Amino acid sequence: MSDPKDFVAGVDSDQRRSPTRVVFVTRRTSAQVKATQEDQLQTFPEVLFRAALAIELLAISLVVFSLFFNAPLEGIADPTHTPNPAKAPWYFLGLQELLHYFPPVVAGVLVPTLLIIALIVIPYFNINIEANGLFLKDRTKRLRWFYLAALGMLIFLLAFHVYVAAGPTVIVALGMMVAANSTPESHSRLRRYLAAKPLAYWIMTWFLLELVVLTAVGTWFRGPGWSWVWPWRS
Repeated sequence: MSDPKDFVAGVDSDQRRSPTRVVFVTRRTSAQVKATQEDQLQTFPEVLFRAALAIELLAISLVVFSLFFNAPLEGIADPTHTPNPAKAPWYFLGLQELLHYFPPVVAGVLVPTLLIIALIVIPYFNINIEANGLFLKDRTKRLRWFYLAALGMLIFLLAFHVYVAAGPTVIVALGMMVAANSTPESHSRLRRYLAAKPLAYWIMTWFLLELVVLTAVGTWFRGPGWSWVWPWRS
């Protein structure tokens, strides 16, 4: 039997540096161990259980939902008549809305390709960092880069007349400006919440807002010839 080790509790994110500790990884720290060979293997068995539970709940919800609501199918397709407008499925309407503003090569090839490359590359970055607020360190420098990026994005969108996409950009930019002028000790709960959010939070928020807005516009505000129509008018 091997010699017993004196295990002590501590807060850390490097298992190799402190192998005799029972490490509690904090919520805002991503644990990563850079080692090819070690006696202990870091695992997260509860993640598999949570994923399986989420899949089961989603499957049950879809089955129950399908019992009460029919799929929104249209009539039998007529190969001699193309509906106007010919809309893609709802999950592609955001991309179809981009095709209204940008050339097909940009909206249909360049943007999806960049997203796929980002999804492939991002996991290989070093994630062993603490997710601190974006403007809590190097505030002046980061504010300068933020203003340049926000202004450049707005100029780009307005130059192509993508006004619907400019709205979410302005909303996220205003939220980041509030975060830049807030601290974790602010009196307002909202300011404390925004001040603690890292760059990944703002990028994901902007992406989701753009996706929701573009999909909503393509679903309810586009009529014949992909022209702008109000949903309450026939």
